[in-house]
Amino acid sequence: MTRFLTLRRPDDWHLHLRDGAMLAAVAPHSARLGRAIIMPNLVPPVVTGAQADAYRARIKVALPDGATLTPLMTLYLTESTDPADVVAAHRDGIIAAVKLYPAGATTNSASGVRDFDRVRPVFEAMAEAGVPLCVHGEVTDPAVDIFDREAAFIDRVLDPIRRATPGLRVVMEHVTTADGVDYVRSNDDIGATITAHHLVINRNHLFAGGIRPHYYCLPIAKRESHRQALVAAATGGDQRFFSGTDSAPHPDRAKESACGCAGCFTAPNWLPIVAQVFQDQGALDWLESFVSLNGPAFYRMAPNEDRIRLARHDTPITLPGRITAGDETVTVFDPGFPLFWHVEDAA
Repeated sequence: MTRFLTLRRPDDWHLHLRDGAMLAAVAPHSARLGRAIIMPNLVPPVVTGAQADAYRARIKVALPDGATLTPLMTLYLTESTDPADVVAAHRDGIIAAVKLYPAGATTNSASGVRDFDRVRPVFEAMAEAGVPLCVHGEVTDPAVDIFDREAAFIDRVLDPIRRATPGLRVVMEHVTTADGVDYVRSNDDIGATITAHHLVINRNHLFAGGIRPHYYCLPIAKRESHRQALVAAATGGDQRFFSGTDSAPHPDRAKESACGCAGCFTAPNWLPIVAQVFQDQGALDWLESFVSLNGPAFYRMAPNEDRIRLARHDTPITLPGRITAGDETVTVFDPGFPLFWHVEDAA
């Protein structure tokens, strides 16, 4: 059995760091990454290049000494977004992408898009300037079953946008269905991130012996057949799929409530989880592609030159079940099995 793997330093192409005390608490858990696409759904959201630049400065202050993380900022798309500001922010290296949240789709998405025709000029400017669009791929129509919202988004929103805007480069973030996998595989100018938690849980985990709020996320986990499609996509070497944790910390009081928040905090253990999935599939040779190479290729960036080492020990890693964030606690995602891959500095 493989005991050691040396990989180019991984990136995270979908990460929530929040702000304030929560930022200070969670940023160190992503400090050893190379780069991370930082989500802009703060309150209020990050909607201008100047706000993105200021948020990046706060992130850098929160990182510990010796951190390798480079935060790649995004703008939150609204119906009043200025196309010129988007293009200028990308040209000046302030942002790496723009994030589309359908209004009401997930945490802090109330300012998102309702009328997609109103943002068409932004899409056209992005296509011309080569600015990637990251999409939260769910419709918010209450008549659509929550387990069908990703497939409906592809048909109703994503495919029409892409047909109307040739050359627009799209990341379908946290893809969760076989429908999404098939769509990405059958199109150009599109990639997809896959999370660690969607690789290991299906919708049954939400209700195993009772309601499990720390497995509740959006997009919600789907049937086992969809999870298997995600595993096949991640471990199969297809360059269009790459790692994006969607690590989303929430205070436990907000998760364990009558109307709990959606999100899984996976930053402390996502890489050992993913390594175990690849080992189980006999696909460790493709792990570096998924976590270190495919994402940079899509974003037209060079892969990281420095390395990390994964070592498979006989004893599992030990992580706290919770971390402290100011006066709050945040529960670390539990994959439901021991993790034997330890992340080390390269030898």
